[in-house]
Amino acid sequence: MKTIEVDEELYRYIASHTQHIGESASDILRRMLKFTAGQSTTAAAAVSSSAKETQPTRSEARPQDRVRAVRELLLSDEYAEQKRAVNRFMLVLSTLYRLDPAAFADATASLQGRTRVYFAGDEHTLLQNGTHTKPRHVPGTPYWVITNTNTGRKCSMVEHIMLAMQFPQELTEKVCGTI
Repeated sequence: MKTIEVDEELYRYIASHTQHIGESASDILRRMLKFTAGQSTTAAAAVSSSAKETQPTRSEARPQDRVRAVRELLLSDEYAEQKRAVNRFMLVLSTLYRLDPAAFADATASLQGRTRVYFAGDEHTLLQNGTHTKPRHVPGTPYWVITNTNTGRKCSMVEHIMLAMQFPQELTEKVCGTI
């Protein structure tokens, strides 16, 4: 068995083609390249080059598929390595913002509790609207979010945002189930 290094983008692309739990990267690549065990490398190269001709180049590629991006997050090593719900929560929020900043802004604008504001543009606003809120900056966004809530409340915030952003209910439930 040989080891190869691939960049993060390529790894996520390969992982997004997983068909069942436990499928190895080798199995996925064999399926994608239509390469079978014992096949000669010259035949594989011919299949590979013809596959390249039919694949769009980066500049021709379709717009990013939001559902696929969220599924890729759930399959990523970074997400799997998170031991705490709050860290998974923050990764989900960062991803949702990156996919559609305007829709994220609309979804979070109306999101607040009975006595607390959940999202704000600065830490001070969150501290003014509740004690012991433990505000944290959402990486890659201009937003801060309170983190001193139970996992159920974090899930309900994610659910609200994802449904407002028009993600499928099934995917929303899956994401909430992983937090």
